[in-house]
Amino acid sequence: MAYRFNSLFAELPLIGIFRGIKPDEAVSVIGAAIDKGLRIVEVPLNSPDPLDSIARLVERFGEQALVGAGTVTTVAEVEAVARAGGRLIVTPYARRAVVERAKELGLAATPGALTPTEIADMHAAGADAVKIFPAEMMPPRILKGLGAVLPADLLLVPVGGVSLENMADYVAAGAAGFGLGSALYRAGDRAETVAARAAAFVVHLQCLLAGPIDPISG
Repeated sequence: MAYRFNSLFAELPLIGIFRGIKPDEAVSVIGAAIDKGLRIVEVPLNSPDPLDSIARLVERFGEQALVGAGTVTTVAEVEAVARAGGRLIVTPYARRAVVERAKELGLAATPGALTPTEIADMHAAGADAVKIFPAEMMPPRILKGLGAVLPADLLLVPVGGVSLENMADYVAAGAAGFGLGSALYRAGDRAETVAARAAAFVVHLQCLLAGPIDPISG
């Protein structure tokens, strides 16, 4: 499944995070974001009945989008997500065993990490991308510095505190893409609200990637 993550992420390097979504609203709300161009989405496992939401999303959007779970911390959870049809595993922090099991099952894996050691270890474990979380603790100037020592093929995805205002600085610093949490969806948001936010992020990132970006200082 890594091949699909790679192709969809290359098409639009955004991961939508829908923490708190309920199964009976998952298709309409997340579908609104997919309609605006989002192609990779996760339902965190601390949401209500997350495996039900994932199964419904896979049934409806499995051909259009890569659907998976976030806040995955154990091998058992990886296996449960796979049984529900999810094909993406996202962790909140570095968990080598989780990444390795995801890859054994043919799933895409985007583990969270923060320190250089954690980031390099997740890459070595087979991660398709590494989620920099919380990104507030790694501002663009720090991310830029890490780029000089980390593997060139490593995809770094800031998550946490990402906004329309700071995306350009992160892209200039070497971020490969972004995970969108509360800036995209908060529990209870209506489909039209999410659609408008998704459209704004999609258009903004496409513009950033299409044109020259001024390098950040420092």
